Parts: sequence; C-alpha cells; structure tokens
Amino acid sequence: MNSKIALVNSLKNISTEGQNPETLDIDLLDSLGVLQKINAEDKKVATIVGQLLPEIAIAVDYIVDAFANGGRLIYIGAGTSGRLGVLDSVECPPTFSVSSEQVVGILAGGANAMYKAVEGAEDDKALAITDLKAINLSVNDVLVGIAASGRTPYVLSAMAFAKEQGCKVIGISCSKNDNFAKHLDVNLCAVVGAEALTGSTRMKSGTAQKLILNMLSTASMIRSGKSYKNLMIDVNASNEKLYARALRIVMQATKCDFKTAEEALAKANNQTKLASLMVLTGLDVEQAKAALVTNHGFLRKAAEQQGS
Repeated sequence: MNSKIALVNSLKNISTEGQNPETLDIDLLDSLGVLQKINAEDKKVATIVGQLLPEIAIAVDYIVDAFANGGRLIYIGAGTSGRLGVLDSVECPPTFSVSSEQVVGILAGGANAMYKAVEGAEDDKALAITDLKAINLSVNDVLVGIAASGRTPYVLSAMAFAKEQGCKVIGISCSKNDNFAKHLDVNLCAVVGAEALTGSTRMKSGTAQKLILNMLSTASMIRSGKSYKNLMIDVNASNEKLYARALRIVMQATKCDFKTAEEALAKANNQTKLASLMVLTGLDVEQAKAALVTNHGFLRKAAEQQGS
C-alpha cells in the first residue's frame, strides 16, 4: 500500500483525529457561540485526567526516587507535546531553585523547533537516540515521552532506547496505542476524544498534557521538600518580582513582619527556605543549614526538630 494512503488510514484509529459531533456547526456560530463550544469541550479534560491520579501517583514516586538518587526528570516530545515538556522544565529552576539539569525538556528538532516546525524531526527515530545520548541518559533518570497521538516515531524511539538503558519510562498520550504502551512503566493515557477543531491537538490534548506535566513536576518537588505547607519555600529570588514573592513567603511561613523577613533573607543570601527556618527557630545561618541537611531539605521537619 502507498505509504501516504497507509498514514491517512492510520489516522482513523487515533481518537484525537476524529470529527467531534458536538462541533459540526462551529463554523456557523458567532464568536460567543464558538467560544461556548470550545469551553464545553475543555470542561471535560480535568475529569478525564482525574481518572488517572493513581497512575500519576506511581509516576511521581518514580521521579521522587530518581531525584533522591541524583537522577533527572527528562521530558521528550515533538511539536506541541515537546514544547509543553520544555515549558514545564524551564519553570522548575525559578520555582523550586533546582539546577536546570534536574528537569530537562528535549524537543525534536532542537531549540529552533520551539518557534518554527522542523520538517521531519518527529519522524526521525535515530535523532531521538542521538538527543538522549547527548545528555548522557542514565539508569537513574526517569524519561517521560509525550505524544498526543501515541504514534510519534521520535518519541517511541526515545522511550524504547530509555527502556534498554534501564530507565523508568512514563508515557503521556491522548489516544490508546498498544505500540506506545509497550515501552512504558506507567501509561498516562488521557483519552480526551475528538477536538473541537478536528485534529488540533494543541487544544484538549495539550490541556490534558499540561495538567499532567504540572502534576508530575509539582508533586515530585513537594515530595522532595520543596514546599512548606502550600508555599513555594524554595523559590529562587532571582529578580525583583521573585524577591518580593520570597519576602512575602517568609512572612507567610513565619508570621513575621516585613523588616524581619528582609533581614533574614539578607543573612540567608536570599534563600527563602533558609531564611524561614532562621525566623521560625532562632538558629543562625550555619545552624539552619545543618538542620536542613539533616532533614533532607524539609523545612517542616527541621522546624519541628527544633521545637517550633
């Protein structure tokens, strides 16, 4: 069979490529009507993702273990899926004060593909292996393959290679695919159904992927001591806005006033968690650092150990 015909026929089996019966009249509607149709479809996504919480929790446990053993969380994908992985990865350093090496986003076609499609990159199986070798993929790493269709050759190749290296492999997709699932330790398949605009997987599929990615990184960081209560206690005060946020977090965490928070942050070299522990316990900088090391970075445990 002609390869182009075969590809067209294969799309029939991908749920995200289906034609949504709820939006067949979307081209006849005014702006508000179009938006209501899109919004009605979007409302379904969180419920569908919610059904995957037990599986997402297993994935989080794998990532937490990887972090504890010096491993990384690595996202890999093509097109919208890959861009969402990169987006989640680059937000981790300022939010959690982790190295840019701890959460890595790999996009088929490289950095230029962030802004403009790189022809053929998503179909290049060898490129995926080259990209993973370039970052020295390790058995301690967790790889998350992201592909709305569940068929992207670049992603399938990456997951198969990671599995061969002994990595834990997690897959995020929005259409059931046995070939995708066979590479996985955890299969996060959020079947969101046909898009409001047929085949536009940057919509419901992208939203589902974004929700899952947010959960994976945020929950893993919380489980690794990167929060206190529900505060971003390890926020990196690298600019004016983030410094103001750090001040506010110290004040919220310790119930202290502005001046006390400011003085503590200065002594702690703008490390929000360290400053908060100093205010909570009265420890000096070196004592507070030691307490955090003893308690593996968990502020609540360190404070409780001091009787606070």
